[in-house]
Amino acid sequence: MSAVKKIKAPIEEQMKKFEPYFRESLKSSVPLLDIITNYIIRRKGKQMRPMLVFLSAKLTGEVNDSTYTAAALIELLHTATLIHDDVVDESYTRRGFFSIKALWKSKVAVLVGDFLLSKGLILATEKKEYDLLQIVSIAVKEMAEGELLQIEKARRLNITEEIYFDIIYKKTATLIAACTASGARSTGADEKTISQMKEFGKFAGIAFQLKDDLFDYEKVNLTGKPAGNDIQEKKLTLPLIHALKNATTAEKRKVLKIIKREKKTQEKINFIINFVKEKGGIEYTEKSMNEYKSKALDILNNFPESEAKQSLSLLVDYISERKK
Repeated sequence: MSAVKKIKAPIEEQMKKFEPYFRESLKSSVPLLDIITNYIIRRKGKQMRPMLVFLSAKLTGEVNDSTYTAAALIELLHTATLIHDDVVDESYTRRGFFSIKALWKSKVAVLVGDFLLSKGLILATEKKEYDLLQIVSIAVKEMAEGELLQIEKARRLNITEEIYFDIIYKKTATLIAACTASGARSTGADEKTISQMKEFGKFAGIAFQLKDDLFDYEKVNLTGKPAGNDIQEKKLTLPLIHALKNATTAEKRKVLKIIKREKKTQEKINFIINFVKEKGGIEYTEKSMNEYKSKALDILNNFPESEAKQSLSLLVDYISERKK
């Protein structure tokens, strides 16, 4: 059994029931929108975020109608942000398929993202789930702030470790924290439990992003070399931030000069990757990732043993050990 199947096992029934529920929440009277939303549904990923909502609900109480609303709300707003991200990043692929931007161009992609955001708002207000709406709306606001902060820092190349963690909390961890908090909220859990679950999601989300940052120095592209996509896009992630911190003034100047270039050759990317490895950037990031993983598991230890707890523990392990 794959890791994802093991994680999903306690909520398999709920995830099956969620599919038609989510499909219904996407319906529109405009034929073009229906074509696009069907395309989105057919190419859905692992659905890690709805899984987190259901597992968090099961950990803290009983899955109910509010839980399905929470999962759909998260998935609607998350999908909207991905579509908008592809426009911002001028990305033509998403999960190995053509993006909405690639197939229907930027104007349609932005409008589809807006439509999904509005469907999320309507779903929450129709069900009078204002607490859930607040949790998720704060996450979407923070995601936008995180993206803009990263763009600003990429221009100036003056990012510190503290700012970096602020960016990755807002860009990635805040939505995962919203999943775990809204899952607990949906079961009527008390404020202390909801706060604990939000912290759990935050730590797991930071570990997830640190693993992603490591991939840029490990995964190979078509040439068999590490991809270096973040380097190409002038994104200073933790491995590089730590390496620059331990570099001489001359080394730092040389590396930043390469980063500032619009187009970088594979040779230059390899130079930076080797520089990061020599300065201990990979080990430092792995250590940091494992610390956040431990923090997440420590929170789980406050809860009694259950299938949901075991699955969430497996999920935290999967985050740090996944290959993609």
